[in-house]
Amino acid sequence: MTTHGPGDDPEGLARQLPDCHQVVSIPYDVPKRGSSSFPLTVARSWLSSYPVDLWKWRVDEVRGQVQAIVDKDQIDLIVCDFLFAAANVPLGGQVPVVLFEHNVEHLIWKRLSALERNPFRKLLLEIEWRKLRDNETELCHIADLTIAVSDEDRLRLAAMAPGAAIGAIPTGVDTSYFRPAGRPQIPGRLVFSGSMDWHPNEDAVIYFGEAILPRIRERFNGASFVIVGRNPTHKLRDAAVRLDMIVTGTVDDVRPHLDEAAVYVVPLRAGSGTRMKIFEALGMAKAVVSTTVGAEGLALTDQKEFVAADDPDEFAHAVVHLLLDDRRRHALGDAGRALVVERYSWDQVARAFDALCEQARKQRRTARGVGAAPFDLAQGVPSNAEGRK
Repeated sequence: MTTHGPGDDPEGLARQLPDCHQVVSIPYDVPKRGSSSFPLTVARSWLSSYPVDLWKWRVDEVRGQVQAIVDKDQIDLIVCDFLFAAANVPLGGQVPVVLFEHNVEHLIWKRLSALERNPFRKLLLEIEWRKLRDNETELCHIADLTIAVSDEDRLRLAAMAPGAAIGAIPTGVDTSYFRPAGRPQIPGRLVFSGSMDWHPNEDAVIYFGEAILPRIRERFNGASFVIVGRNPTHKLRDAAVRLDMIVTGTVDDVRPHLDEAAVYVVPLRAGSGTRMKIFEALGMAKAVVSTTVGAEGLALTDQKEFVAADDPDEFAHAVVHLLLDDRRRHALGDAGRALVVERYSWDQVARAFDALCEQARKQRRTARGVGAAPFDLAQGVPSNAEGRK
């Protein structure tokens, strides 16, 4: 059960999930920054205890269809994929729920707040991350099991929600899909990939273009930077023109762009969870330079499978060094691919995820912390939640 917006391909999604008994996708144009519906969504969220990023994913039709399936007693378990899907899931009901936390969501917004210089926007971000933290804590308590994607995030969630059942699995990648295809690298080509309507990604590439790319071009003539990902904002497109960066928008296949990269860069300054983009690049045997935040939660060794750099000058120096040293660049990429093939293939990660879901199904918790009232975003936080916030 999911949603799709204008330009999405729900039939294509169904084709990619042939083992699913049924794939249901509801048309929904989520309010985004810059859209005409976003200000009203923000205003409504301010009048509630919910952050805007949780409020905007409340879709009555999705919730109704999920409830109808639950009422037919045809399922053993609900997997709530990402925190924001919880807006449409009947938590605390008769069917056990696994909350799959790809990130510690409030931490992303907390980090963005720390980076924000505009006092008004900083105040809004401060409010948002605290509201998000409260909801994230409550949802971890109510879910039968919360699954994080790194031990670091598991410990963070456990500290937020003492007594909640929280496990962890590593991030995985389809190493048969993400593998070198033999296209020649373009000299000086730098690549970043990701959804460009996600604020931390937009912040990362604009920061890279302003603070790091000029330093690289001073030392390596002809360096180019390609940003691959859907839904780039007007702000990013304007910055790309100003900073001489290439923005592709949505692409059918990211792999050709990764194959052509000499170095894959991850200049993230905010985020949480683990970065699938890094494992995809490593699967393609790319040399990767990343900030510490960008590689957070991944069992990678600096200077062996990737290069860590946080200071802009240090980051630029690492990239230029790899651009000038073919042997080092290829050795780093080969080591990265060997690691993900050995430890992080989809088959291995899927088995771990399946085992945790089976555990949640068999060991349905009868005690749900204090009170155990069903949690309904349409109605509000249960009254017993106040004691845990």
